[in-house]
Order: sequence, then C-alpha cells, then structure tokens
Amino acid sequence: MSTPADLPDLNVWLALIWPEHIHHQHAVQYWEQQAAEQVLFCTVTALGLVRLVCQPKLMGTAVRNAAEASDLLNALCQQPGVQMAQPDHDGWEVFHHLLRGGLRGGEIPSRLCTDAHLAALAIANGWRLVSFDRDFERFAALERLPLP
Repeated sequence: MSTPADLPDLNVWLALIWPEHIHHQHAVQYWEQQAAEQVLFCTVTALGLVRLVCQPKLMGTAVRNAAEASDLLNALCQQPGVQMAQPDHDGWEVFHHLLRGGLRGGEIPSRLCTDAHLAALAIANGWRLVSFDRDFERFAALERLPLP
C-alpha cells in the first residue's frame, strides 16, 4: 500500500534545497526514489524554511532575502505533487494527547513541541512524516520515514 502523502520535516526541505547541507544527497535520494506522489508543506515547515534561508549565519553566501525566500517556497510548491497541506484534521486533539504523555519514553520535553505538532498533524491525517530527526521515534502512532 502506498503512502497517500509525505509531510517532510523542515530539516528535509532545507537539505533538499541547499547543496552544501550535510544531508543534501540523502534528501535528493529521498526525493527521487522514496517520496510519495504527494509531498506537503504545512505552515510550520513553510515558515521555517523561509526563516532559515534568510539567516546569514546558517546559509553563508547562499542566504536569501525575504522576496527570494518567497520565490523559493513558491517554486517548490510548483513542483509536481508538492503543495501546501490542506488537512482534513488539524490534529489538535492528537497534539494534546502527545503532550500529555501519549508517546514512547514518557513526558515530552518542551523542545519537542513543534515535533509533536508535526507528528499530530501527520497522525491525524494519515500522512507519513519524513525526517532526519530521531526524536520522532517517540511518537508510537506515527508513520514515518527516517532518513540517514
């Protein structure tokens, strides 16, 4: 059975668009060989990508201004199968369940709130979460594709 949609974490999007990223080749391999037919941005990942590509300390000479970051996001969303998520479920109840201890390893550390939100959105909508981040292993009900 194929996955209806992938929800890549911010780290995947950044690695995909930035050739100097340590995981760029793994992100490209995911994109070319493992991606679902539908690959989604959500508000959190879209805003995060725009924010990060505008950071000179991170991006160095590849830094972009806000207009260029907007163009980048639009160009990504023009790729076949890529779009902004329009979830059937906002995942709010699942998010609160995860925050209240509904995960492997006990209580969620506050640094994982955004991860919990992405996991909840993916769980509530039947999407596969794709990430280099091993912290997503904590979310038992999450279908995920861990990248190396």
